[in-house]
Amino acid sequence: MRRLIALALVVILAPGQALAWGNTGHRILGVAAARALPAEVPAFLRTRQAIADVGELSREPDRSKAAGRVHDQDRDPGHFIDLHEDGTVLLGPPMLPLATTRADYEASLQAHKLNSWSAGYLPYTIIDRWQQLLIDFAYWRVLEAAENNRAWRTNQAWFQADRRRREALILRDIGELSHMVGDGSQPLHVTTHFNGWGEYPNPAGYSMARSFHGVFEGDVVRDSVRPKAVEAGVAPLRLCGCSIEQRTADYLMASNRLVVPLYELEKAGGLAKGDPRGAAFATRQMSAGASELRDMIVEAWRASLDHRVGWRPIAVRDVLSGKVDPYASLRGVD
Repeated sequence: MRRLIALALVVILAPGQALAWGNTGHRILGVAAARALPAEVPAFLRTRQAIADVGELSREPDRSKAAGRVHDQDRDPGHFIDLHEDGTVLLGPPMLPLATTRADYEASLQAHKLNSWSAGYLPYTIIDRWQQLLIDFAYWRVLEAAENNRAWRTNQAWFQADRRRREALILRDIGELSHMVGDGSQPLHVTTHFNGWGEYPNPAGYSMARSFHGVFEGDVVRDSVRPKAVEAGVAPLRLCGCSIEQRTADYLMASNRLVVPLYELEKAGGLAKGDPRGAAFATRQMSAGASELRDMIVEAWRASLDHRVGWRPIAVRDVLSGKVDPYASLRGVD
């Protein structure tokens, strides 16, 4: 409730700014990642229209807020996780090692009389969206191969139509993943000090202002961050050779380590209007988010080659080799 009340106050005090990076920032980040995709991913993702779509769809998880109590109470905590300086979640269980499932995470929180609705569950939102993207890529591979296999031309029209449906789903997957990865690059989405330092020891005298969060991700980004600067900061492709769970945990912990530097920057006046230091900080983090998103998309694409799809399940590689006609499995053998 503490988190939800604070977020409600931010909405009241600074409308349109309690949305990690705001509309402007999420759009810029999504477009930067889409433009950085390598040639190995499907060509439809690298078109001008797809890049623009990713930018707009990156805002969707915030645009859907206020749909209703059940919707919002369940989904809103998926945008953050309240990590403390000691590596615990809300001074309860440590985040690392990351619990295998959200149910396991919930159990660890409840052992400390906490829950994921108050503590947030951003790691699991990122992992969930990545896994959805992986399987949709796997379906796309199978459909594209089947559509172009002359031996299966009897069902070519169905394969083609389903591929187009899958492409729309993939764009939405990437938009949603973009939003959550973007939230993870904003240090105030991975800390107990999410909206001013809060009710914790504060010997350094860091800001207690509830408007802190909105000013950084809204005003600073909207007024000072430029798309070309974010795109220029996107790093070379980095495949970690690790699980998505490990990659996600490492990414969020890296953002968490920037919480104190951000408060130090604010204390030094770096977030004041026109100060280039705030813009530089936000630009670096948005570039980091775009880099991570691009990398996760490529990792999902590569992993999809060794996946299985349909019912009854068939291996992607068996369809690509022409060994298995996927029509019955994709259409559904009930």
